[in-house]
Amino acid sequence: MRASQLPLYGRVLTSLLLILAALLALPAHAQNRNHIAAELIAEGPALPGETVTLAIRFTPEPGWHGYWSNPGDAGYGMELDWDLPEGWSAGEPQYPVPQRLLIAGLMNHVYEGEYAVLVPLSVPAGRAAGPIMPISLDAQWLACTDKICVPEGATLTLRLATAGTTIRDTRFDDWRSAIPALLADRAAFELAADTLRLAIPLPAPLGLQDPHVFVEQQQLVDYAAPQRFFRDGDTLVVEIPRKGIGTGPDAVEGILKIDGSGQGVRFLAAPGAVPTAGTPLAGAGAELAPLWLLLGGALLGGLLLNVMPCVFPILSLKALSLARAGESEAGARREGLAYTAGVMLATLAVGALLLVLRAGGNEIGWAFQLQEPGVVVFLLVLATAITANLAGVYDLPSLSITRTGGRSSAFATGLLAAFVATPCTGPFMAAAMGAALLLPWWQALLLFAVLGLGLALPFLLLGFVPAMRRLLPKPGKWMETFRRVLAVPMGLTALALLWLTARLAGVPFAVIAAVIAAFFTLLLVLAGRWRGAGRSTLAPLLLGTAALAGFAAVVLPRFADNRAEARESVLDPVPFSEAALAEARASGRPVFVWFTADWCVTCKVNESVAIERDATREAFEAAGVVAMRGDWTRRDAAITRFLTDHGAAGVPLYLWYPAGDEPQQLPQVLTPSTLVDLAQD
Repeated sequence: MRASQLPLYGRVLTSLLLILAALLALPAHAQNRNHIAAELIAEGPALPGETVTLAIRFTPEPGWHGYWSNPGDAGYGMELDWDLPEGWSAGEPQYPVPQRLLIAGLMNHVYEGEYAVLVPLSVPAGRAAGPIMPISLDAQWLACTDKICVPEGATLTLRLATAGTTIRDTRFDDWRSAIPALLADRAAFELAADTLRLAIPLPAPLGLQDPHVFVEQQQLVDYAAPQRFFRDGDTLVVEIPRKGIGTGPDAVEGILKIDGSGQGVRFLAAPGAVPTAGTPLAGAGAELAPLWLLLGGALLGGLLLNVMPCVFPILSLKALSLARAGESEAGARREGLAYTAGVMLATLAVGALLLVLRAGGNEIGWAFQLQEPGVVVFLLVLATAITANLAGVYDLPSLSITRTGGRSSAFATGLLAAFVATPCTGPFMAAAMGAALLLPWWQALLLFAVLGLGLALPFLLLGFVPAMRRLLPKPGKWMETFRRVLAVPMGLTALALLWLTARLAGVPFAVIAAVIAAFFTLLLVLAGRWRGAGRSTLAPLLLGTAALAGFAAVVLPRFADNRAEARESVLDPVPFSEAALAEARASGRPVFVWFTADWCVTCKVNESVAIERDATREAFEAAGVVAMRGDWTRRDAAITRFLTDHGAAGVPLYLWYPAGDEPQQLPQVLTPSTLVDLAQD
């Protein structure tokens, strides 16, 4: 019986059943709708004995993303199950360069827009079974937003012509250009306990902008950790922190992203030697300011070093020496130039030594000399001797305000001022010194020279601008009193160095260092008296200095103790490590990381003003902030790498990680409310 022959109630019942069936089918259809649509496309016909390229084109909905073959810290890659005619075979999928997506401290390798994965399909030689050959693909993938993930899949079918047409799909030109080409030359890799090192052959003229390496092998590297890049001629050296330990793979492959437009190359690395030297390049964590702005920061930073307690007394005495009655214009200019030459030579020497040591593979940064107990002992001896000189215990011509020491004296004073000032890092100076570790060597040396110019600028201007000299007080007996007053900040510097010596190598080491400083000062006092009596002082002074140096070289190492206890903090911080930082960020809580050192004056001021405060502790506890401290008092390769990757040559460095968001680098000078306001936002 046809529907038209049914009674009226029968036709109504049939219609209701059809409507109900349609309504029941709608939710099932909506549930099976993918947030990332997939389509299987062939470039052309599948000719016998040849290879045809297939594309799996994915189109995510806005806000959704798919994953690379190695998804990173979360997710999973695509799974393909082919149903092909007999003898046909599908090759390895070829992916475009992925993007990085950091969510709650987890690094993901994703595609946020439309993308195509290419697969070569090999067709056997001989006559095809028919003019049209059907193929089928069962594909499974993961679709995610920044909040949820949904497993998705589809069965994709395609009917391929095996003859009679040469038409090809021109969309493959764009899709193929997005696939990174495989480098013809093999790369090399080395596995250390905590680092994967790669040597990738890459022509030197090829510029890199925000490079990043995506490693194919899963769980081999720390995906969220900063990567370091170096140039050694036509070889790009990459250092990536490891995630686990073990023997590692027999080969390492992956994609090197070259710039922000998605360009990249694929590489295959075998075990081999990786160069240890090279010119550092700016990594993912460091974006360099224009050179003129960096030079301005170096100039201002050097200028501010003059107010440091170890430099201010020396500068003050040299300034007052120019106020002597009868000082000629030519003499003032000569002293200004000699002092400037001494300062700039010292900063260039320290900077060049830093660059050479880093190029040789040493993990060091600005003020690296203060991480060595021997250098601190030398500075302690020097500061003690200068303090005694300023207090009037003996006379040192280069720091005299009653007579000129000539150009050689001004030059030596410039060397002295720069050497005692170089450990400091202040406002404006941090970005410039951090960039100096990433720029080409000649630009880095230019930054160090401008830093020295800034340090010498006040005295240089006094030498060349008579009006500025006329602003100085007139000479008189008060100058000797002022000189003794200046012994106070220099004496405090000596005490700070003594405390630092104890922090670096223990109290017994510091006691012996203090004895050596006292004996050297006594030797200078005796030399002054011998000179006053008309006796020669050069030979006794050299012999005494050599004896003290020999004593120090033999005795001090026996008392060195490298096990200094961590300093207490009201914030009860977690010791810094890359793993601890990743774990803290993965917890979903805000994280505050600060890098400090016992010898850093700016660090200590910030800690007393903004960090080590009950108000900060209470705000952190209320917001659940994880506090983490990196102590760089001693040399620490992991901290040095982290500082360099964030464009900092030294401490202090302050980073604020909001929950599930990108980090924020805080200024080098903190106010009492800086951290409290961040925790309360």
